Amino acid sequence: MNETNRIEQLLEFFKALSDANRLKIVGLLAQKDFSVEQMAEILGISSSTVSHHLARLNKIGLVSARTESYYNVYSLNAARLESLSKELLSGNNLPGITMDVDMDAYDQSVIKNYSNPDGTLKQIPNQQKKLLAILHYVTKQIEPGRTYTEKEINQELAKFHPDYAFLRRSLIDFKIMARENGGASYWLVEQE
Repeated sequence: MNETNRIEQLLEFFKALSDANRLKIVGLLAQKDFSVEQMAEILGISSSTVSHHLARLNKIGLVSARTESYYNVYSLNAARLESLSKELLSGNNLPGITMDVDMDAYDQSVIKNYSNPDGTLKQIPNQQKKLLAILHYVTKQIEPGRTYTEKEINQELAKFHPDYAFLRRSLIDFKIMARENGGASYWLVEQE
């Protein structure tokens, strides 16, 4: 199933269960089978409203009807409910919904707002999320796997802002960079 179909199926699933009365119908049918008239009386709503809700639930395969005498008796397809829930809401499938979303849009917006055309920073943001975006931006100039002296790391960070000491401390505080030997050596921490 491609991502567009999966998203459509997920939307239909949530739409079908997004009404309190439909959830109550599912709850009733989870206990036993009922006719439209029985559910209407129990829920205190009209038979036509129950029928409308059943049609939505039937569309995604959650309920089915069988004829008994003059009545349609509905039952819950519990296996379908369980399989749809597992399939659509699995941790493996949910991230795929965002395939066409630019996950870096926020960071890019922050960088654009806080940097000059030459790449230097106009200012360092106070807000943590924005500061993190800026810290990741400045680390693009720092070579992964390389160990820097304090003087070397200060020179790299000074290319972005005169308060390189604040940038350096923030990189350490957020565990983007590590140091040892009393600050004699600095390196980027491998990010997962």
